[in-house]
Amino acid sequence: MAEKILPPEELGRVDYSPPKKSWMDPKVEFRKGTFNYGAVPSSTSYLDLPFSRKWQPTDDDWQLPDNWKEIILNGLKDRLKKYRSLKVFMDICVRCGACADKCHFYIGSGDPKNMPVLRAELLRSVYRNDFTTAGKLLGKLAGGRKLTKEIIKEWFYYFYQCTECRRCSVFCPYGIDTAEITMMGRELLNLLGLDIDWITTPAANCFRTGNHLGIQPHGFKDSVEFAVDDLEEITGIRVEAPINKKGAEVLFIVPSADYFGDPHYFGFLGYLALLHEIGLDYTFSTFASEGGNFGLFHSAEMMKRLNAKMYMEAKRLGVKWILGGECGHMWRVIHQYMDTVNGPADFLEVPVSPITGTRFEHAASTKMIHIAEFTADLIKHGKLNLDKSRNDQWRVTFHDSCNPARAMGLLEEPRFILNSVCNHFYEMPENTIREQTFCCGSGAGLGTDENFEMRMRGGLPRANAVKYVQEQHDVNMLCCICAIDKATLPPLMDYWVPGIQVGALHELVGNALVMKGEKERVTDMRSNPLPGKEVTVDA
Repeated sequence: MAEKILPPEELGRVDYSPPKKSWMDPKVEFRKGTFNYGAVPSSTSYLDLPFSRKWQPTDDDWQLPDNWKEIILNGLKDRLKKYRSLKVFMDICVRCGACADKCHFYIGSGDPKNMPVLRAELLRSVYRNDFTTAGKLLGKLAGGRKLTKEIIKEWFYYFYQCTECRRCSVFCPYGIDTAEITMMGRELLNLLGLDIDWITTPAANCFRTGNHLGIQPHGFKDSVEFAVDDLEEITGIRVEAPINKKGAEVLFIVPSADYFGDPHYFGFLGYLALLHEIGLDYTFSTFASEGGNFGLFHSAEMMKRLNAKMYMEAKRLGVKWILGGECGHMWRVIHQYMDTVNGPADFLEVPVSPITGTRFEHAASTKMIHIAEFTADLIKHGKLNLDKSRNDQWRVTFHDSCNPARAMGLLEEPRFILNSVCNHFYEMPENTIREQTFCCGSGAGLGTDENFEMRMRGGLPRANAVKYVQEQHDVNMLCCICAIDKATLPPLMDYWVPGIQVGALHELVGNALVMKGEKERVTDMRSNPLPGKEVTVDA
């Protein structure tokens, strides 16, 4: 945790004055609250990552291997050959500045090196110096910089002040995806063993127990059974939640926080109620008890390794297709990378809803659809009995989580659901939502306590938009469909916009769902009184 947490009125005074030193000066200060801790050796060793050792960014000596420069330059050379897009991104930027003020970290910090164009330039300058004719001949005059240990530290500082949200790419007239440059920068750092712990330890946990939180199979089973008990207390209905059931039609995979964290858990109760009500033949898996993929924040190889377990389990259990829960980076991996890194899942069938008959053709290759798509389709076909008034205690706004929104185009389905289950739904300003949505400020492995100040700075634009609808419409809930958002938005709201609760989309679905045979409902999924039922609960 940061030694001193600045009050919001002080942190909110951002100085956008250009610094006196040149951007080519790589020196950075690792001040507490603005960086993430280095990975612990037990996790890097478990994952068989290179140069596993005990180190921290605040150390003077990062214990780099003797041939560190050769490793980096060869690594960059290999990636320039492998990824044509990387070379294009290195060459075509004209520094027009269209992306400069679009990054939430620049808006919240005022640091020019958090402008996407300049953050990319930190890598591009080394590329220019060592891989272009102009750079080799003219060096600094051509914008090149010789690779030094100070530049490595600079890379670590700034590539871990990027959540890979891709908002900048929406505004780039040349289509440069600066998040891809961040991903390549991190891959190069990983070659030297310069990983952060909040990426490597969740990844190691995922290999060891099937999920990022390190929950053992029996712990997963206990959590699901606990949720079944809770739902019965709320609804009077005992649902089934099958685990490792062979031959089920659907494998349901959720982020591990859904059955363990708050407020995620209330959405998990909503899942169980919904799937019981429609009679879906599904199963959970203890092996694939995690939909999220922290490999996206580490390297293409790690992303591939983690994604494989879901499809291996789908094959083992003999399901027809996969349904995924409310998670952000799960869906960017599935939608944008799965076919390339893991290959098409030809042993599965194109998802078809057994309730409505809808065939989800866009998932013809991945064989996996998002629960928001699935639920929106049920509502559209009139398959659910919904009572909107059960959510009248909430005045809701919706945060478009970066990966489902920008990477997957999942924009209308959540809104259709919200308008179907809530009487009071209000949009934030149009330049802060949908494709232009602001990030939570804590994705891509940055959601740690030691990084608290930078998280609050990065989340400032999102918080400002929430504050606007709070003041205009008395909004009291920020709804989202991403596990990382549900974990990191509550402290962001507590800091910048007190009084705003964070909730899951399917928490609201569960509240509104009128189940066949249910007892008189007096509480919502949080076990708080439903509107008009306060006296009944107290009694």
